[in-house]
Amino acid sequence: MPSADERATLEVGRIVKAHALRGQVIVDLWTDRLERLSPGTQLLSAKGPLVVLSAAAHQDRYIVSFDLIQTREDAESWRGVVLSAPRLDDDDVIWIDQLFDAEVYDSSGVRRGVVVDVESNPASDILVLDSGALVPLTFVTNVVANVRVDVEVPEGLFE
Repeated sequence: MPSADERATLEVGRIVKAHALRGQVIVDLWTDRLERLSPGTQLLSAKGPLVVLSAAAHQDRYIVSFDLIQTREDAESWRGVVLSAPRLDDDDVIWIDQLFDAEVYDSSGVRRGVVVDVESNPASDILVLDSGALVPLTFVTNVVANVRVDVEVPEGLFE
């Protein structure tokens, strides 16, 4: 399980390659939160922090100018670097790391297991319980981070 410090930041994208001659890079953004590329936003990496100067959509990715990447040679040296950012405060979002080790209870108050994994699925991510049960995230009604997850599931899901 990630440490508290690791949970404080989330991986949001990766620098794919250099673009043009003035230090711009192509970024593959892994989040739908486009404010991650707003001018003035700081992103973190293993090579140190970067501040976004500008960003523009380009073929399902983004052309980004960062403060510390000035030349094409600089940009080439950042190829493959993963970008992270602090978690955004958003009460409407369930963060995946808040689900691990939480006990899952159905609407009748019956304990159904502990979350041991979360599988990505196009329709809905799926909670994997230590009991072997699989519960689509769409059935989650309440989360107390890493402690309890309440679910309302159709009859027969746990049968």
